[in-house]
Amino acid sequence: MSHPCRPTSSCLSFTPMSLSSRLRSQFPKLPLVVTVLRLSLQLLPPLRLTSHSCTATDLRRAQEAFGSAPFVLCLPSWILPSPVLSQCSQPLGMSEFLVSLLGERLVGSQQAEVDVHSLAAPLQLLGLYFGCSRNGPCEQFNTSLRHFYSTFKKRSEHRGELEIVFVSSDQDQQLWQEFVQDMPWPSLPINEKHRKMKLWNKYKVTSIPSLVFIDATTGKVVCRNGLLVVRDDPDGLEFPWGPKPFGEVVAGPLVRKNGQSTDSSTLEGSYVGVYFSAHWCPPCRSLTRVLVESYGMVKESGKKFEIVFVSADRSEDSFKQYFSEMPWLAVPYSDEGRRSRLNRLYGIQGIPTLILLDTEGKLITRQGRVEVLNDPGCREFPWHPKPVLELNESNAVQLNEGPCLVLFVDAEEEGELEPAKELIQPIAEKIIAKYKAKEEETPLLFFIAGEDDMTDSLRDYTNLPEAAPLLTILDMSARAKYVLDVEEITPSIVEHFVDDFLAEKLKPEPI
Repeated sequence: MSHPCRPTSSCLSFTPMSLSSRLRSQFPKLPLVVTVLRLSLQLLPPLRLTSHSCTATDLRRAQEAFGSAPFVLCLPSWILPSPVLSQCSQPLGMSEFLVSLLGERLVGSQQAEVDVHSLAAPLQLLGLYFGCSRNGPCEQFNTSLRHFYSTFKKRSEHRGELEIVFVSSDQDQQLWQEFVQDMPWPSLPINEKHRKMKLWNKYKVTSIPSLVFIDATTGKVVCRNGLLVVRDDPDGLEFPWGPKPFGEVVAGPLVRKNGQSTDSSTLEGSYVGVYFSAHWCPPCRSLTRVLVESYGMVKESGKKFEIVFVSADRSEDSFKQYFSEMPWLAVPYSDEGRRSRLNRLYGIQGIPTLILLDTEGKLITRQGRVEVLNDPGCREFPWHPKPVLELNESNAVQLNEGPCLVLFVDAEEEGELEPAKELIQPIAEKIIAKYKAKEEETPLLFFIAGEDDMTDSLRDYTNLPEAAPLLTILDMSARAKYVLDVEEITPSIVEHFVDDFLAEKLKPEPI
């Protein structure tokens, strides 16, 4: 792809406000014509900003058009001295990425402003701390995190490579100020509601407190369960806490309920379910009964399948009582370190959770619980995730994990849902493939819903019209909905609706 720049022009890649601040400081009265091009798969018509003095007002028009997305500035190269060009004409880097993620300014201790650009190199890891005031677990974790942060900044050789940013769910300004005033790390401003919700959705945060470590250059998740990092590695010796292969984390003896021990190497070449559960948890006990039946069916079919129980029981006696019902393997209850490392590896935020791995130890799905409950005959083992789900009671819990496209149709029988599924499946597959290629989680789940009690309850809860077909995107965590009520739903309508949502062009309605 080529941009319509003359040979004498230079193309610089920035985010709008980071560029604005640089030009404003170095060239306050610079006469020029600015051409802004959106960086995308297709070349869009350029936005031309013509002014007698290039000010923040001019460049703010670019920000209004493109938000914090990267853009290209095309201008005659004679305007900028070569030292400035060499300084500025770098690819979109860490500083620009952090601005796109967090905004230009954070709030430091005593309400002081923190320039996000100042967080750049040698920063390697960013910890996003999700929490709120007047929450007992958050207040308790806050104390532990302060000690961890202080120790790391004083003693670690990597002290400059880690920063933490607090992302609050507080609504009350006064309570938020009281909670953050003693934090030694910066916070996202309380009025950045949209940005905070984007972070909650992007990193699939379902409970607080939560600490997610991400790569400061790309935003990719390094460790989902930072709470366990703070607890298990108080001196930060294992920095940067990146993911390790399952075989390495699980390595060691595993036990059966009769006390027999076997080495974890026996799992090689098998599909593996890593089962996080506890006897004190009623949903866990219900799932265990179903899982025992499924395990037996898969084993009888001749497929290589094993389950490893990772207990969250509160005592070894409870573990033994619960494990006596299970025909599979377990990490010894006494090996708390290994149990914790497995929790950390898969970012476990709640139980029961069944993680399914392929024969090479790579993730198939984190939704093993839903897959097992939806397939009692185990016909779809090893349960690779489907691009489009038919909404039912067992998978409805996924509606709380982030934005979900739900196509409501006039269908009472299961077979009548098939045309609706075929309509949106290519679009779902395209979105999934796009984000998989970037090693990012899909920002949208896809459902079809017929006419049943589950659908009626969802319509009532979200105050949706009774129309069918009805195309919606529901964001439960943000309590927002996007509704498209048209007589006919076509693939192009669905694709345009999805694209507009991902580009943040749709106006939400409250749930």
